[in-house]
Amino acid sequence: MNIRSKKGFTLVEIMIVVVIIALLAAMALPAFQKVRQNSRASAMKNDARQLASAAQQYFLENNTTSVNIAYTSSTGAITGNLQAYVKQIGTGYTTCPTAITADSTFTMSHALCGSFTFNSEGQIYHN
Repeated sequence: MNIRSKKGFTLVEIMIVVVIIALLAAMALPAFQKVRQNSRASAMKNDARQLASAAQQYFLENNTTSVNIAYTSSTGAITGNLQAYVKQIGTGYTTCPTAITADSTFTMSHALCGSFTFNSEGQIYHN
């Protein structure tokens, strides 16, 4: 008597499961990338507000209308005149202002989320 066990999955069933997992992953990856990009853009906007706020405080305390900024991309460290007001922002900005002047704009860029222009108060500038 030849009794064969019916336990386990067939190759077709396993292939269907693999295809379903692949489809779910294909849908999830773009959504994850979008969330990552939006997160980086929000961080950049927050960093711009911090820089602008520090610059405004510097303007008030030093009776001036411009301030130079030194930024280290690898560490996010801020040195120079604004160091007393903000010590560090996010890392990896490809464009960061070297100076902020009252009533002018500045631009910040990051490879993951693009470039934004801000007014001297750190709000996104629209032409």
